[in-house]
Amino acid sequence: MLNHVLMQEPEALHRLRQQKGQVVLAQWRSIAIKFVVTPAGLLDLAASDAAPGLTLQVVQESPLDILQAVLRGGKPDVRIEGDVQLAAEVNWLAEHARWDIEEDLSRIVGDVPARAMGDAVRRMMVAVRQFVGPRGVGGSTA
Repeated sequence: MLNHVLMQEPEALHRLRQQKGQVVLAQWRSIAIKFVVTPAGLLDLAASDAAPGLTLQVVQESPLDILQAVLRGGKPDVRIEGDVQLAAEVNWLAEHARWDIEEDLSRIVGDVPARAMGDAVRRMMVAVRQFVGPRGVGGSTA
């Protein structure tokens, strides 16, 4: 999935090619995944004994807190340790690389239905963000 998104963004591939061979460790709670940057600028699973050049650890323990941050249009809190340049490239990716789900859906169902589904999802996300808002899920407005 990550590589699919990266392949839709030529600048992302260019940036990551400059980091080839670097290993990124992503952690949340007891889940840890290591990725290595390939010469093509894509990501592959790294060997379990590969030393990470960058560690990204999601600080929030609660999946609900993470979901609320995402629904508000933000990102979960992440502690970053390691190579500054690699961290800058990962940050750029987080800010700019987006999955164009409508484009992918249009290949399956056609342009018009894909657009309608995309519009419906966007309206739903606006409604959820308004509900969650600054008060949080189930919070009081008074």
